[in-house]
Amino acid sequence: MEKEGQIRIPSGCAISAVISREGRTMSGGMIVNSMKPMHDRSNGLGGGFSGYGIYPDMKEYYALHVFFDDRSTQKECEVFLKEYFEIVKSEIIPTRKIPEITDEPIIWRYFLDPLKSMLANLQLDEKEFVARAVMKINSSISGAYVFSSGKNMGTFKAVGFPEDVGEFYRLEEYEGYSWTAHGRYPTNTPGWWGGAHPFTLLDYSVVHNGEISSYDANRRFIEMFGYKCTLQTDTEVITYILDYLVRRQGLTLEEAANVIAAPFWSTIAGEKDRELSKRHAFLRTVFPSLLITGPFSIILGFDGGLMALNDRLKLRSMVVGEKDDRVFIASEEAAIRTMEPDAENIWAPRGGEPVVVRVNKGVE
Repeated sequence: MEKEGQIRIPSGCAISAVISREGRTMSGGMIVNSMKPMHDRSNGLGGGFSGYGIYPDMKEYYALHVFFDDRSTQKECEVFLKEYFEIVKSEIIPTRKIPEITDEPIIWRYFLDPLKSMLANLQLDEKEFVARAVMKINSSISGAYVFSSGKNMGTFKAVGFPEDVGEFYRLEEYEGYSWTAHGRYPTNTPGWWGGAHPFTLLDYSVVHNGEISSYDANRRFIEMFGYKCTLQTDTEVITYILDYLVRRQGLTLEEAANVIAAPFWSTIAGEKDRELSKRHAFLRTVFPSLLITGPFSIILGFDGGLMALNDRLKLRSMVVGEKDDRVFIASEEAAIRTMEPDAENIWAPRGGEPVVVRVNKGVE
């Protein structure tokens, strides 16, 4: 019989992130290394990374990263893309063969410019146009999965341990001002390439440690607004909720956090700041179906920043540290120390308290 203390039972997945407030770029090798001390939090069924600022020469175009099951599916998808976009550049995503990563699909990227004629005909802004195209591909073209679709950013994910995924995608060759990472330990959803984290839409990317007990209610609500959850894991819905609240409803990140990790009604009633109490009550009343319940810690990457958030009971670990212009976030302090041995001001955010870090205006 195993006794307490003789074995380590990790509380689910591993997450990690780093950002430079001054917009200074860092090698993807740094974020890959941060996952090594958290190896036991994963089980080899999914790892992934998102980097921001990695395509400076193509920053005006949407970078679609796509998995294809076969060449015929790729051709079908390209017919669709050519109808709605100018394909400025099309290429295979560079990888290196390693024994730890197997059964890889076709992994491609496209740099796209929405056709102005289509935007005018559909009377959509660019972001909504691209978001609808991503939903269409993922729900209608069997065997094609868009797993990244923002400008000057990209997501790289696979079935495997995160450090192996980083080596597979040659992330040490990329430079970005912000990085996020995830090591997966799926408990009730399949381990497959499209189900690895991060989950993305436009420039939003989400990594998540935990489990969403409110998934069905969240999914049913968000799918009323054109989003389609097709990737067989609960985390996908978090990305769409944040896109809906921030991009489409115009909420601030802090307000969005107060929807998905809303204060308890008893906490709202006891707030001394009456205006804040009214605001929290308003958000809970208007968006009740977007409250996420269950244990979670998430990191949201976006153009120019990061947001870290725990569930309101703080049932998953997350710590933050700083050094000079850099801010580090991870499930464990060991991951932060791997990125910066001299990290300072190590602290754990409270449950439901968003930590938002932005690149200084004009420098990213």
